[in-house]
Amino acid sequence: MKSAWLLFSLFIPVVVFAKSSFITVNGYDVEYEMAGTGKHTVFLEAGGSAGLSDWEPIFESLAKNTRVIRYSRIGNGGSAHLVKNYSSEEYAEEARLVLEALNIKKPVVYVAHSYGAYIARRFAATYPEWVSGLMLIEPASEHDVDIMRRIDLIKAEKEIAQVKLDDLKNGMSNQYLDFWAKRPLPDYPEIPDIPVTVIASIKKYENPPVLFFTDEAREMWGELHSEWANAFPQGKAVLTDKSYHFPQEDEPDMVAQEIIDLLERIKQ
Repeated sequence: MKSAWLLFSLFIPVVVFAKSSFITVNGYDVEYEMAGTGKHTVFLEAGGSAGLSDWEPIFESLAKNTRVIRYSRIGNGGSAHLVKNYSSEEYAEEARLVLEALNIKKPVVYVAHSYGAYIARRFAATYPEWVSGLMLIEPASEHDVDIMRRIDLIKAEKEIAQVKLDDLKNGMSNQYLDFWAKRPLPDYPEIPDIPVTVIASIKKYENPPVLFFTDEAREMWGELHSEWANAFPQGKAVLTDKSYHFPQEDEPDMVAQEIIDLLERIKQ
């Protein structure tokens, strides 16, 4: 069951440290890296407890095409250590403060992985003037547990309870309560009509450890994200069967190209 916590994206990937700089946000040091030049600025939001290293496989290639920023949220990566029960609203506000501290004047293309999608959706709805495009990569969803329950309610409740316990074995992460609250998150039209791309994995597992990784659930996961993306007038869904939860690691060229394609869809 321990492997099942991958489902809920609260894991920490292998860290590869970049040459980072620091700014101060709310009195805390925030690690970031900014590179490249171009008409657009891509703002990278890491997943779960990950830091800016979440984007190591594609950062340099993106910087060859546009300006790109990656950072570690307070409490993660090389940023200041802080133990706090964050909400996605608080994280979104701190993301705005990061952009202000970096003197970013134009809307950004917000690219988020896993739990970072919670933050990106909040940000895009709360600060629409700051966002010109949105990409969610294997986004965590408030509806993920619903998929399990639709397949087998009793078994799902047992597996969900165990996953929650597994997540707590190494201590409560800053986003634990927010993730498990499963509160409604902004959709279209709370998030305005902007170019949107969602990349979701439908790759099948040979030996699914929990219901969420069964073939039926994989299909439902793809449908969920396709419907979400296609609700936007300028929405696009990309379903991949070549990677699991880290497409930016397993398919870096594909992810980087989808980001470049998203930039080309932005009119301003």
